[in-house]
Amino acid sequence: MKSSSLRRASVSCASVLAAAGLALALAGPATAAPSVDQLTANIKAGVKAPAAGATANQRSVTPNAAAASGPVSLPAGTNSTSRETSGVGPAQTRFIPAFAYSATHPDVAPPGANNYNCKVRQGDRPIVMVHGTWESAYDNFAMISPELTNAGYCTYTFNYGITNIQSGGGIISLIPGANGTGDIPRSGGQLQAFIDSVLSKTGASKVDIVGHSQGGLLARQYMKFNGGATKVQKLITLGATHHGTTLDGIGNLGRAINNLGIDVLSLAQLPVGVSGIQQVVGSDVINAVNAGGDTVPGVDYTVIRTLRDEVTTPSQSTFLTAGPGATVKNITLQDLCPLDQSDHVSMSYSPRAVSLIKRALDGGKTPLVCRPNGFIIG
Repeated sequence: MKSSSLRRASVSCASVLAAAGLALALAGPATAAPSVDQLTANIKAGVKAPAAGATANQRSVTPNAAAASGPVSLPAGTNSTSRETSGVGPAQTRFIPAFAYSATHPDVAPPGANNYNCKVRQGDRPIVMVHGTWESAYDNFAMISPELTNAGYCTYTFNYGITNIQSGGGIISLIPGANGTGDIPRSGGQLQAFIDSVLSKTGASKVDIVGHSQGGLLARQYMKFNGGATKVQKLITLGATHHGTTLDGIGNLGRAINNLGIDVLSLAQLPVGVSGIQQVVGSDVINAVNAGGDTVPGVDYTVIRTLRDEVTTPSQSTFLTAGPGATVKNITLQDLCPLDQSDHVSMSYSPRAVSLIKRALDGGKTPLVCRPNGFIIG
């Protein structure tokens, strides 16, 4: 792989790390996050050094480990926790202000969420919103949640995969509110516990899930390995890493080097965390979730992508293929709406995406919206 190719690959991640850098600045003087060039340098350096122990792709992962009792086999450094929200933050219409607010208020709920006095309408189900990697319940859904609650839905969300550097969360975990960095199978157990709590408190038998990025993949992990197949009616995903991501080449490069026996992915894990490596195409987690087909019977899937996605690459890798007893609608934001230039993070703040979520929930009654939405900043 030529150095120019590595540089092109690193640029694709810069927009995401820029938001992380902003939050680090807001959080005060702390250890600076490594640049994408440093990540690229780590990968190049790994070519020259022999592997030290098992690679991230070779370690044993028990898919339902978080739900199991007794000792489990998990990658080294995978302790993580989940937290309920506390308090409510303001509504937002752009990702960057929401991300900044979350850096100083990491546990607040988005407006309208987690109101257990909310009465689920007949024919509806509680909506569980699952945030993505490096995100929080608040900054991921500070627009979607109030839009849905104002439309009469009952929404619920929480923070999962909360780790630190020692537990494999990567340098990004220094940022308050940068969650979802822990081991994905363990996070599946955390999602299971949260959904069981929602079902118990609301009296519902099923939920609908809205998941962004890792949140969509995690929902499928939950349905396949944590008993969720009979507890979900609709899964709606935004830019989900369903089939893994190449990170525009860095992921595939790292995987190829690891397959030669050179442990470069553990170096890459320093900035991105355990879950980041587990979302690279070809990882054990990705392979396990997709083994035997993309869907489970009885679930209606709506999969939304943006052509400007710089994180889930290539963007069509988010699309699913329906298996027996399931339905899948694969949708591109820019179809009939070139004004929407949402990227991976700003698609949660896309008016068109919100209208697509509502249409998936109400059977197509909500009119489609087409409004401008910008790259990263919304």
